[in-house]
Amino acid sequence: MESAGIGWIAAIVIGGIAGWLAEMLMKSNMGVLMNVLLGIVGAIVANFILSLFGVVLGGWLGYLIAGFIGACILIAVARMVRRTA
Repeated sequence: MESAGIGWIAAIVIGGIAGWLAEMLMKSNMGVLMNVLLGIVGAIVANFILSLFGVVLGGWLGYLIAGFIGACILIAVARMVRRTA
């Protein structure tokens, strides 16, 4: 997160927004804390996946985009795991 140029508080706020946006798009009902976690973990996952393709997103907007993409991926994976269980 520090390499993206944002601090921990900004990461929590941006992660919450990214998680909330993903929740709205994917039509899930997770709650505020889970939105923040999805956004932050999603940004880490998405940045890793995007770095494999040579794409680097930085700053507030990049972190928001990565968090949104990653949170959508995590919600989709969670749905697939629930269906198989």
